[in-house]
Amino acid sequence: MITYSEIFHSIQGEGHYTGRPTAWLRYFLCNLQCNGFGQSDPTNPSTYKLPYEDINVDDYKSMDELPVFEFGCDSSYSWAKKFKKLAYQNTAEEIANNIRFNIKSDQNECGAFNFNDTKTHMCFTGGEPLMKHAQKATPEIMQVFFDQNDWPKYITFETNGTQALTEDFKDSLDDWRYEGGIETFFSVSPKLWTVAGEKASKAIKPDVVAEYSDFGPGQLKFVCNGRPEAWDEIEVVTKQFRSAGVDYPVWIMPVGATVEGQKLCDGDVAREAFKRGYNVSARVHTYLWGNIIGV
Repeated sequence: MITYSEIFHSIQGEGHYTGRPTAWLRYFLCNLQCNGFGQSDPTNPSTYKLPYEDINVDDYKSMDELPVFEFGCDSSYSWAKKFKKLAYQNTAEEIANNIRFNIKSDQNECGAFNFNDTKTHMCFTGGEPLMKHAQKATPEIMQVFFDQNDWPKYITFETNGTQALTEDFKDSLDDWRYEGGIETFFSVSPKLWTVAGEKASKAIKPDVVAEYSDFGPGQLKFVCNGRPEAWDEIEVVTKQFRSAGVDYPVWIMPVGATVEGQKLCDGDVAREAFKRGYNVSARVHTYLWGNIIGV
């Protein structure tokens, strides 16, 4: 059985594929916590406010009833142990069929990925979608799509960039590319000490990401709070990735899980980002639909 937090159909709201119709599978479990997001001092855990710790899980029947947490990781419900009782467990076939059901509409009655001029994009996120259990599960799910003779031509892994690829998973990526005509995209979001509160020794793995680039294009997407020390760290970390041979373009996104939180720094972060020659991203889905899970 495969454990996951949610399946939904929306748009991609961040980075390269912004606006693309996207089916989402959010795996449960992550190796990082990123409790520093939105905190007054991301580098000082003693000052953290962590709303998810105050949640009584018994008050909720499903993940989509949970609030969006203003401080800390905005998807802590996808890795914190207390939320596992709300997670789902299904077979690969059940998950694939659930994904297709979510794609269905009055216009796309079969839930086809390859519908109309814009092909529906598939995004595996988390949690962390490249942990070993997820690397085993994803090919099983993809095989169901292949057996149904309709599969996504574009796949993204939204990863923190710390997980090495297994040999079996590399073989799957090659098969998808050469036999299925699939473009695999790695959206790598390195977690910064000055923004997420994650130490570089644990969170910054340029050599791991360099291996991703052998299997498809991607992006480096940094969340930034606009403080000088954050910009300095972005510059240092970007050089480390470049030295390792990672040439993915850099996107900068303002910190903030909610619309209100983003607006505290979004304009300033955007102006500084493009002055430095970086691409600018936002969480477009939150501006469109507000502070809810499942968009």
